[in-house]
Amino acid sequence: MRIISRLKTTALAAAAAGSLLLLTACGGASAGSQAQDNPYDLITPGQIRVASLGDAKPYTFTDSSGKFTGFDVEFFTDVAHRVGIDEVVFTGQDFSAILPAVANGQFDAGVAAIGITPERKQTVDFSDGYLAGYLTVLTRKDTGIKSAKDLAGHRLAVVQGSLQEAYAVKHFPQANLVRFPDNNTAISGLNSGAVDAHFLDYEAAKDYAKKFDLLSAADIPSFDAPAGFAVSKSNPELKKALDKALHESMEDGTWKKLYEKWFPGSPMPKQYLPGGGKN
Repeated sequence: MRIISRLKTTALAAAAAGSLLLLTACGGASAGSQAQDNPYDLITPGQIRVASLGDAKPYTFTDSSGKFTGFDVEFFTDVAHRVGIDEVVFTGQDFSAILPAVANGQFDAGVAAIGITPERKQTVDFSDGYLAGYLTVLTRKDTGIKSAKDLAGHRLAVVQGSLQEAYAVKHFPQANLVRFPDNNTAISGLNSGAVDAHFLDYEAAKDYAKKFDLLSAADIPSFDAPAGFAVSKSNPELKKALDKALHESMEDGTWKKLYEKWFPGSPMPKQYLPGGGKN
């Protein structure tokens, strides 16, 4: 009886060990399958969730139907397609909330002509640069502001957390900065007289100037902080894939075609054109 009992015990132990090995093998296969199905560790496999702006024309904005469009939207959608992701979901945020939302995993990427700065790189990683341009001081006809020097003592609107805010703090110390969550509310403040000028991106300023009969008091070149796609520091594979894809888009002329569509007549940085190489 003791021998039989020992044989039964040995058999049960062997069966249990076999079951454990089988479960371990299945678990390994499942993990490997998940990694293969979601190589870029996206929130939802096969979909990129993007934090953006709904009022930064012609970069990112919503049209009359509520659909996101603009240069950055079309360019990122093309880049995502090259990465193998065709479902791209854009969601509007206050500009100052975009980078924190990407850093804490609410979104896979931030796309809104976001200038790459050392301060912002402390919060998130960025793709290689894909856009550079100018900054504009926009004002009404009755303010007497005709240049950046005239901003001293005046109320200057900036979008909180934007490249323009950082530039204004450094270069316009005599101006009284008034911070707004987005361009639309800043322009409303300018039109109502709550502020005397608004410091914003050159391309967006052109549209507002035409729409509200405003004046450009200064156009300032800003090529030291090119725009990049923001991604979480914990997702280097996504950054690597986006870098490769955006350069492919530049090399085959897609970037140039989109730039000509959204920024007609504006100068093109050579580094983003076919043959320009990595920036």
